[in-house]
Amino acid sequence: QVQLVQSGGGLVQAGDSLRLSCAASGGSISTYGMAWFRQAPGKEREFVAAITRSGSITYYADSLKGRVTIPRDNAKNTVYLQMNSLKPEDTGVYSCAATSRSILPRPESVLYDYWGQGTQVTVSS
Repeated sequence: QVQLVQSGGGLVQAGDSLRLSCAASGGSISTYGMAWFRQAPGKEREFVAAITRSGSITYYADSLKGRVTIPRDNAKNTVYLQMNSLKPEDTGVYSCAATSRSILPRPESVLYDYWGQGTQVTVSS
């Protein structure tokens, strides 16, 4: 059973960039499609980005397209979320997730079996 451990996050200013990391242990992430989700205060969890096992296909939420990327390094057993031009509305808890149930990047959280612990990102104006 794979375990996902996140790092990164914190308090940044609007316009800054930030990279979150999600490192896997207990298994190879090369067998999992990976994704990032976020949850803002008082709101439901929403999809941010997803990537296939090989990294050949990515999928982004329309609202974030152009500002985020989801690179992965299977050799390091790690997936990242690179966020640029951050806005206060990007504030929330960001979680990485892994799925073995789809070969395509999918935005549905119910498809993901393993989750990181979540990390807070706060963007000040």
